[in-house]
Amino acid sequence: MNRRHFVSRIAGSGLLVATAFAAGCTTTGTGAKSDTAAKKQEIDAGVDGALNRLYSSVNGSRELGQKAQGILVFPRVIAAGFIVGGEYGEGSLRSHGATVGYYSTAHGSFGLTAGGQSKSEIIMFMTPEAYQKFLSSAGWTAGADANVAVAKVGANGQLDTLTSQQPVIAFVQANAGLMVDVSLNGAKITKLNL
Repeated sequence: MNRRHFVSRIAGSGLLVATAFAAGCTTTGTGAKSDTAAKKQEIDAGVDGALNRLYSSVNGSRELGQKAQGILVFPRVIAAGFIVGGEYGEGSLRSHGATVGYYSTAHGSFGLTAGGQSKSEIIMFMTPEAYQKFLSSAGWTAGADANVAVAKVGANGQLDTLTSQQPVIAFVQANAGLMVDVSLNGAKITKLNL
């Protein structure tokens, strides 16, 4: 098979897949409202599960959560790539137990990346100033708009005292438990229209 025929075949296949994807993404009328409600319900159920898992596995995290002005929870962030990687997840922001908005997180990376994984990310805004800055931003980037301290658990099973005094604290959990040596810097968080 010559190169031109191969390239046109690949391009034609890509166009067919893109057309099918776009057709499958359309919604009309009341279906869109029920899709939105179902999406919110799915996100909120995931948020409940992620918070319960954190609170049951990390001593002191529940007390920290009760002190937080707002808690942004992404119950399932999918990371994948080969050399160039990316992460994406959807979640909700809660303040004093009530959902106040829905958000997405996206992060790109370049370097020694291979494979994929799923994790949850929980970001606690501990001060009114940090929380208000997040709420008033059109698009918030970890590390640029605020330093995010990733929680560390000491040998005694308690949260590190220095970490728990920061204005913005993050917990990153994989199936094996709390992840260490991770950074959320560069993660772009955007409000969803749900």
